[in-house]
Parts: sequence; structure tokens; C-alpha cells
Amino acid sequence: MNTSGNESKEPRSVTLLLHCPLRLGLAASLTQFIYAHGRLLYHDQYVDPENDDHYYTRLRWDVSSFAMTDEEMAERLRLLIGTGPETEWSLHYSDEVLRMAVFVSKDPWCLYDILARRESGEWKVELPLIVSNHPDLEPVARRFGVTFRAFSVTKENKSDVEREQLQLLQSSRVDFVVLARYMQILTGGFVRAYPNRIINIHHAFLPAFPGARPYHSARERGVKMIGATSHYVTETLDAGPIIEQDVQRVSHRHATKDLIRFGRDLEKVVLSRAIWSHLRRKIIVHKGRTVVFD
Repeated sequence: MNTSGNESKEPRSVTLLLHCPLRLGLAASLTQFIYAHGRLLYHDQYVDPENDDHYYTRLRWDVSSFAMTDEEMAERLRLLIGTGPETEWSLHYSDEVLRMAVFVSKDPWCLYDILARRESGEWKVELPLIVSNHPDLEPVARRFGVTFRAFSVTKENKSDVEREQLQLLQSSRVDFVVLARYMQILTGGFVRAYPNRIINIHHAFLPAFPGARPYHSARERGVKMIGATSHYVTETLDAGPIIEQDVQRVSHRHATKDLIRFGRDLEKVVLSRAIWSHLRRKIIVHKGRTVVFD
């Protein structure tokens, strides 16, 4: 069942993300609890037959008329869900606004798209900070009134720079990080500080056409499809749980500049979809893969 509507016009709500071994009656118990106290706004669920029938669900309900505190409601849910191996759940309230930091290098297209969606009110998110390893995009940040910090990164100072960046993120109360064409590889220590909270974007040629000129190499090989992939960052390069992907058909008639333009458009759209799913609490990460609800 999917009872999703226009979420932006809904009253205060809470979203439950839950995954656990399949248990008879759990879904009914959760929905009965919600219906006894309020109004269900969204319910979707999935059972993975290739993972011992593991159960995944997302529920969102109106709490504006709940006759109990948030703490009391969480305790009731804790009793309903129980504990056990591979059981994880979390609650997320609609009036909690996430704080996002964007890391960039020199490429501006994804940054402009993010800033436009935030500035227009399409996204309910705070953006206190833009971090870069080059000064080039500082005027863009200034135009949108966002603090910009540039760090010169070398092999010798990388660990020191990341330590300073993490301190900056902490002092800015950042909840998650978006790598919007940030051309640096994060170390394991940085990634572990934000597990499943660093979103990356790259073209979908990897690993076939790596390097700085993938579209040139792709056209030389007569590629027929280009794409983009957005994923959570892990300690293994470009191997994190995938959030969103898209592709576009191309042909011999398209020049390299066309492939680059198509690829940039795809990167903007795919990254924005991934950020939107993260903001709306639509993603469960389990065993290195994602379940992304509609």
C-alpha cells in the first residue's frame, strides 16, 4: 500500500524507517498503533526473498493530534518492534530541518542546481557551508550567501586538512555531506565520521572509462549510452550503496561536447534525486545496498 500524497502540505508528521527479519503480525501491529492514535499518511514495505525474507518498511503518520509525547510514542514503538539481530529502526520528525554541507572543486553545474533548489524553497534544508579544494567557486557561494572555505590539499597535508574539515563540519552542526563534483578521495577516517551520510555523484562509465577525459574515451569506443550514479560514500572508492541512477541513449551523431552536456545534465538530476530521497527519509541501507522507497 502506498498512501503518499503531497507531503509538503501535511501537518507535523513522523517517519519510521525499519528493517528486521520478517515477523508475522508486525506490520499489522504498527498500523493498528498508528490508527488508534492518529492518521496514516504513507506505508510501503518490501520483503527481500534473496536475503532470508528480510523485511523493510517506511511509515509516515500525522502526530499533530497524538495524545502522547514523542518520547512516549518512541517507547511504545520500541516495545512493538522489539530487539534482535539485524533489527534497526529510526524515527524522523518533519519539523527537524537537516543541515547539509556541499564539497566542490572547480565544476559548478551540480552546485548551482543544489543552490537553486534550496533557494527556491523546493528543498527544506539548511546549507551553512560550502567546502572546496580550490577557490574558484567562492563567488558562487557569496552570491547565494553561503559561507565558503577553501583548503589547499596535498598528499603531505591531507590528514591535517581533513581533520580541520571535520572540525568545521562539527562546529557548523552538519548532518550530511554532498560531494558535488569534489575531485578528492576521502580517507576512511572521514567516511567513518559520517556513515551513510556522504552522498557522491559521478558518471556511470566507471570503471570502463576512468580518468579526466571519460567522454572523449567513450566516444572513441562508440558508446551508445551514458549515465550517472549517486551513492553513499564508503571506504572503498566508488563502491558505496547506490541511491539513484539514470541513463541516456546516444549515437555516432553526437559529438564529444554533446556527451559532456548530456552527462552534466544527468549528474545534476541524479544527484538531486539522491539528495531528495535522503532529505525525505526514504532510504534504508542494509548489507551494502539500499532500499529506496517511492
